[in-house]
Amino acid sequence: MYARSITRTHRTAFVVAIDGSGSMAEPIRFRGRSATKAEAVAEVADELLFELIERARRDDGVRDYYDIALIGYGGDDRVESLLPDGAETLTVAELAARRPVLRTRSEELRLPDGRIALRETTFPQWVAPHAAGQTPMCEALRRCRDLADAWCARAENAASFPPVVFNITDGEATDCDDEELRAVAAQIRSLGTADGNVLLINIHLAADDEGRTLFFPGADERPGPNRYAQLLYDCSSQMPAPFDKAIRREKGPGALPPFRGMSFNASATQLLTMLNIGSISIKTE
Repeated sequence: MYARSITRTHRTAFVVAIDGSGSMAEPIRFRGRSATKAEAVAEVADELLFELIERARRDDGVRDYYDIALIGYGGDDRVESLLPDGAETLTVAELAARRPVLRTRSEELRLPDGRIALRETTFPQWVAPHAAGQTPMCEALRRCRDLADAWCARAENAASFPPVVFNITDGEATDCDDEELRAVAAQIRSLGTADGNVLLINIHLAADDEGRTLFFPGADERPGPNRYAQLLYDCSSQMPAPFDKAIRREKGPGALPPFRGMSFNASATQLLTMLNIGSISIKTE
C-alpha cells in the first residue's frame, strides 16, 4: 500500500484548499519580512505549483504525472477554483503551458558581515492573496471530496497512488458544526485506489510561532484540551509508512510513528514543509 511510483500510466492528484476568509489578513513574520497570512499562503502555494512542474520536467518536456486542483474559500461563502481560467483541474503539463503572472518581491538577506540587505526576486504567481468574509470550510471539503471521488472512479487511475488533499486554514469553519466537519473529512479519507486511501492533511496557520505547536503529531503526541486541535486531529489521515522518513527528518530521529497528517499553530515555514512532505517525497519515474 502507498507504494506505487508515479508515472504517466499511473498518475496521482493533488487537491489544495486555501482559506481566504477575513482573518487571513492578519500579519505574520515570513522569510524576514512582514506579510499577511494570505500573502504567505499564496506564496508557498505558488512555490508548490512551481515545484510540481519542475519535478515533472524531463528532456522531452513536462510529463503528465499528476492532476492538480486548487480551491479557494472565503468571502460570502465563496468556494471556487483558483486555477488559471477557473479550470476545475489541470494536468501538470497543462498548468506548465499556462503563462503565470510574474511578480517581484523584496526579501531580507543577511550578509557575511551581519548586515541585512534587500534582494529583489522575480517569481511566477498563479495564486493571488485573498482575505475576506467567512470560512465555508465544510463546503470546500465537499468540493475536495467530489473531485477526489471522480478522480479515483476513473478506470485509468484504479491502481495509482491515491490523491493527496491539503486544507490550509487559520480558523474554524463557519458553515457547519464539528460533527459535520468530521463527517465530510471521513468521507474524503474513505475514498481511494488499489494503492491506498486518499490522504487528508489539515494545516492550521498561526499568526506567530508562540504557544503549543502540533506538527505531524506522532504516537506519543496527542492534542491537549484545545477543541480545535482535537478536531483537526480527528479529521486528518494517519500518514502511511513511506512518509515516515521525511517526517522524522524534520521532527528529529526520536519522533515515533505513526504520524497524523495535521498541524496546529503552524508557522509559515512549517506550512511549506508539510506541503513538501505531502507531495515532493512521492516517487516519480
